[in-house]
Parts: sequence; C-alpha cells; structure tokens
Amino acid sequence: MTSTTMASQLQVPDFQLSPQLQEFRTFVRNYAQKHLGNAAKYDAEVKFPRDAVQAAAELGLLRTTVAKEYGGSAMGNLASCVMLEEINAVCASTGVTISVHNSLVNSLLGKWCTDAQKRRWFPKLVTGEWLGAYCLSEAFSGSDAAALRCEAKKQGDHYVMSGAKLWITTGSEAKLFVVFARTGADRVKGISAFVVERDWPGVSVGKKERKLGLRGSPTTEIVCENVKVPADCLIAQEGQGFTIALDTLDGGRLGIASQSLGIARAAIELIRTHLAAQVDAKGRATASQPDQWTLADLAADLDAYRFLTWRAAILRDQGVRCSTEAAMAKSCASRLANRAARAAVAMLGLQGVDGSNAAERVLRDARITEIYEGATDIQRLVIARGLLSPA
Repeated sequence: MTSTTMASQLQVPDFQLSPQLQEFRTFVRNYAQKHLGNAAKYDAEVKFPRDAVQAAAELGLLRTTVAKEYGGSAMGNLASCVMLEEINAVCASTGVTISVHNSLVNSLLGKWCTDAQKRRWFPKLVTGEWLGAYCLSEAFSGSDAAALRCEAKKQGDHYVMSGAKLWITTGSEAKLFVVFARTGADRVKGISAFVVERDWPGVSVGKKERKLGLRGSPTTEIVCENVKVPADCLIAQEGQGFTIALDTLDGGRLGIASQSLGIARAAIELIRTHLAAQVDAKGRATASQPDQWTLADLAADLDAYRFLTWRAAILRDQGVRCSTEAAMAKSCASRLANRAARAAVAMLGLQGVDGSNAAERVLRDARITEIYEGATDIQRLVIARGLLSPA
C-alpha cells in the first residue's frame, strides 16, 4: 500500500454536501428566485414579507429542525445553514424570520419540551400557522442575559408573569413566544423558560423599533402584564432557563453565521458583476489589480467561513457541544458580511448608494449581524473561554 493510498483512506472530511443536500440547496435557491423578488420593496415600505414566509411554510422550510414524528422534516442544522445562506443572499428580512423560527424556537422546543408540549405547539409551528419568537433581551439585559428582570411567580397551578422584553425579532407577527423570566433570586439558577401564547390576556406588543437594516423584519417590545401562564407551559424545570438560553444561542449563532454568508455572497456577486463589465474594446478585462485582489480575498474568505459554519452545524447535529465553533463561525462570517458590503458600496461608487441596485441595502442589512445573537466582542469572549477552559 502506497503512502498516497493510505492517506486517502484516512481522510474523512470531503467538504462536499451530500446529493440530498445539494438537491435541497437547489430547491431553496429556486424558492428564493421565485418568491423573494420583492426584497427591495419590503425594505423600502418597511413591510413584513408575509407572502414570502407563507410560501416558505408551504414548501416545508419552517420545519427543518423538527423531528418527523411532530410533523417536521428532521433535516437538521447543516441543512438549515445551507437553506439560510440561499435565502439571505436575496432577502435578509425573510432570512432572519425563518432563522429565528427554526433555530431559536423549533430547535428549543424539540430539545427541551415534553412529548405533550411538542404535540400541543408543533402542529401550528411547522405549518406556519403560527410564527415563533425568542424573548430573552431586556432594557437592562442585553449581552448580560443573567441580568434579566422579567418575573414569573408561582401561584397554585400557574405562574404570574410581568415584565417587558426588547428587540424581539418577528415580535408583532409571532403567535408563540419563548420567554425567559426570573423564578428565583439566584442570578443564574433563578431563571426559567416558558411558552407564552400571544392571545393570552396581558400579553401585548409594545414599541416597534425603527431600524437601519432588516426593515422587513419587525423588531418589537413584548410586554407581559400579570399574565397567567399555566404551569404546564414551563419548559423543562425551574432554574434551567439560563442553560436553555445559552444552548439555544449556539444554534441561533449558526443561523446568523449563515445569514452573514448569504449577505456576503450577495455583496461579492455585486462586485464580481461590476468588475466583469470593465473591459476594453477587444473585450479584455480592465479592472484594476487592487479591485481584483479585493474580490479574490473576499471570495476566499467566504469559502473558508462557510466551512467553518458547516463544521459547527455538523457538530450540533451530532449532539456535540459547539459553543466555541459556533461563535467562531458567527464572528468570522458577520465581519466578512460587513467588509464585503462596504467594499461593494465603495467599488460601485454612486451606483452603490443611489438604490439602483442592492448594494446599499446589503450594507444596511449586514450591520446587525455583528450585533444580535451576541455582539462580536461577546463571540470573542465565548471563544477565549472555550479555549482556556479545561478539556
């Protein structure tokens, strides 16, 4: 046996999607081309892409992380990442809606809820009849999630919940909220997770945020005023909320990493198209070398960070904790999205800012990727702690 043959047998990663996932990617790409053509209109009119989300639901794109026994497709995190890159390359507002529904709501319920709870809520979530929202952040509790003040006090067979949650993606459209509230005095172990339905008395949608980007995705305040939450809507056990939140954010960060890849890809394609059009009378390329180098660097980083994201997704699908890897993917991909979007606007000049193409919208959409699901500096802390913690 030659050394080359032995090396070939020892290699495991082939960096190729399975035929099934390649087919799924084509399926989602066709959905994006057919249903997301109004991305600029959603942005300009600050309009929720209800028709696009409904089409996604009908095609089964709101059930990728749900087990088949509950009506899902059980495709997992890698498939979700592939899907979200394709969608966000066209419309980031639709992309974040689908990302939150799958990675922060469906995945959480699938992992932490009882069989009875899953059979209660999944029929409406997987069909898109209900959209879900994840309610963790508060006015005094952003990066420091353990500082939350929303309270849920046990009274007999129910809890009484009061407090306000801020910056809730899809807040005004969702019918089901996963709400993290304080049930005890301990800073971390005093936090619990609940399912709260939109139509319950005392639940209301507060202020809608005016945003730089993702303007088709409503970000709102969710207010709970003495809401009676049945005890059977507690997720897992009292005091497990903080653990649930952090575990779920690993998956959420994969969603935002994939969104970032899609946004970066859109920006890189704008640059590529712009440079490809620069030819002389004989059809020879005239784009400057510095511009070509920028394109080359961005494209290389896109491939690198896509594999970084896929690695973390595969680990999560295997049931392996991937906090460090997900933070790496999210940190790198989000910074690439912003760098690529800035380069596209700069290179296209006036066309990059006058709204004649997607460049300025891509730039505005990119900015949030370094902020939500943990700001870039928080990702650095997560990575460093993972590297410094005992194995």
